Formats: sequence, C-alpha cells, structure tokens
Amino acid sequence: MRTRYFKKSTLAMLIPILLCLGSVSACARETNIVLPAPTLKESSTSRHEVIVLSGGCFWGIQGVFQHVKGVTNAISGYAGGKASTAQYEVVSGGTTGHAESVQVEFDPQQVSLGELLRIYFSVAHDPTELNRQGPDSGTQYRSAIWYSNGEQHKIAQAYITQLGKTGLFHDRIVTQINSLKAFYPAEDYHQNYLTLHPGSPYIAINDQPKIDNLKRLYPTVYRTDPVLVAQ
Repeated sequence: MRTRYFKKSTLAMLIPILLCLGSVSACARETNIVLPAPTLKESSTSRHEVIVLSGGCFWGIQGVFQHVKGVTNAISGYAGGKASTAQYEVVSGGTTGHAESVQVEFDPQQVSLGELLRIYFSVAHDPTELNRQGPDSGTQYRSAIWYSNGEQHKIAQAYITQLGKTGLFHDRIVTQINSLKAFYPAEDYHQNYLTLHPGSPYIAINDQPKIDNLKRLYPTVYRTDPVLVAQ
C-alpha cells in the first residue's frame, strides 16, 4: 500500500529502479508507437464531453491528459465503487470495487474521443495487463473505460476490436468498458501530482516517460503547459 504522500516506500521504489536497469519493459510496457486512428466516425457536435479512464496509478493518467490539447480538465479520482469507500486509504486495499481513475473533460471540436483513446492505449498505460500496471497490482489498477453515453460506448468498443486485429499488442487487450455510474474526485494531494512532484522516483521512472512519449508520438496534440486542476 502506498503512503499518503509517496507512491511507494524507499525500498519499494528501489525495486523497479533495479528492474529497469535490466529491462525497459519492467518500467512500462506501453506500445510506445503511433496507433492507427479509429475507423469509426464520430458525430458529436458538443463542445464539452466527459470520459473517465482507468489504467494504473491515476498520477500518470492525469499527467498525460493534462498535456493534451483540447482537454479542459483532468481530475484524479475513483470509479466503480460506492461513495462511502471513495477514500484513498480504503481504495488502496483493493476490495472496494473502485479503480483509480481520471475524469477527462474535453472539447470534441478540438480533440476527438478517438484521439484520446489512441493516447490512452498507446502511451498512457498497457491495456494488456490485468489488474496491474508496472509496479502496482490489484483491481484498483485495472484498465477500464467508463462511458457517459451510448456514442462513447460504441466508439470504445469498436476501437478495441479494431486494435485487436492489428497485431500490435503482445497480448489480448483486457480493458473493461463500463457505464459510468459515479465519479468521486480524489483527495487534493493527489491532484496535479506529476507536475508538483517531478523529482519523485516513482514519477521519474513510471510516469515522466509517458509524457515524453506523448510529445514524441503525438506532437500535434501535445501541449507544453499542462491544464491543471484548480486548488
């Protein structure tokens, strides 16, 4: 279990460092390649939509989407469980049904849901890891898309099917697609964590490479200055 302010204890943080010295894949197993764009056309005329994404620690997921043009807010939080258990220390036990998640608010006229999903499946996390990401394990770290409407459901399902036929992933995509019942923002100290703690070993090893890959692979949607949660 992570402590209140640090992802891992000093010893636990040294383990992935040592593993990374021997294998890049031990740090992160994202595809790190440009994925094909979704073939399903989108019809949204809205200027504001919300999608909730889970894929390991919310620090990294939030950090990635805060650097995407067209994203107007990205909030770390919890989805999948009850309001009464939406607290970090409880969720960390892995028995609440919650997944660490990020509520991504975006303008579909600037960035499509399909483009967000390309980033999600490519640089934000590894969608083939079941109930874990990198050094973190448990159902609270599962890969899941929480859709807000039928159009989002259809786009997500079609894209997973499309990606499954490409042969680009080393294993089957295990990402769940669920209807969003509720999203509960995480505690203030989890918001903007990647930006506020760039010197953290956990961030440097597991999350900063995701930002670098976003800039390298998707330069047209990368924004240098992240859109931060107001606190």
